[in-house]
Amino acid sequence: MENIYTGLALFLLLNLLAGLFRVYHGPSAADRMLAALLFGTTTVAVLLLLAQTMQEPALRDVALLFTLLAAVIAIAFTRLPRRSVGRSER
Repeated sequence: MENIYTGLALFLLLNLLAGLFRVYHGPSAADRMLAALLFGTTTVAVLLLLAQTMQEPALRDVALLFTLLAAVIAIAFTRLPRRSVGRSER
């Protein structure tokens, strides 16, 4: 069962690489924002898988912390376009 968890964690890390590609080449700011939100979600999933595999309950606490940070980042991203109305999109 530990091999399955480790394989899933590696698969999620590969998804992070795909997200990095989208952040770098994203055609719009919304694509970049969604890819950045994917980082938070994937990080939480990887930490939970590693907590189960390594029997380290402290990683669950770190995953909870990342969940809270992802919520703050989502709020910040939704507020950011309102400030830049009228400016050109990068």
